[in-house]
Amino acid sequence: MQLSNRLFFEQVETMLAEGHEVQIRMKGHSMRPLLRSERDIAVLTPIARYTGNSEAAAAARKHNRLARNETAPDTDRLPSGSQALQPGDVVLFRCCGRHILHRIVRRDGERLTLAGDGNYRITEQCTTRDVIGVVIRVIRASGRTVGCDSPGWRLRSRLWLAIPPWLRRQVLRVLWHSGWK
Repeated sequence: MQLSNRLFFEQVETMLAEGHEVQIRMKGHSMRPLLRSERDIAVLTPIARYTGNSEAAAAARKHNRLARNETAPDTDRLPSGSQALQPGDVVLFRCCGRHILHRIVRRDGERLTLAGDGNYRITEQCTTRDVIGVVIRVIRASGRTVGCDSPGWRLRSRLWLAIPPWLRRQVLRVLWHSGWK
């Protein structure tokens, strides 16, 4: 049985609004090469529960865990929800009546600029209110789970995005013609 995108994403939004994590199989090639269509599964967490995938957020979480073990409950809270969104995070958002899963490339206050890893020119704009969920893990076709806060994921993301757009375009062309989709 197949659901229309509208019905499918209504259910995704409802589950995320209820506080559940949601798994969605990747469709489309805009997030290549880090996320592959029909093979990888993105695990989304509700935006309200999100505390960040960045190195600074991971270090702060570790510090808070250590502080809680040694002293009274921690009063310094990490930013959560839309305040924790940073460039590099992969998010599910609403744009022009569609749901799109892309990476934040820039943040200006509440305004976000997003692009797929496989897009070397096209970007989208939205506000933090349009973000529905944040990818926290990826389940590969092999069944291996990769956390988006892991050093390996962050390194691969940073290296891919550091490649100049004109060169990324050529790499994507070679991958496409070699059958790596």
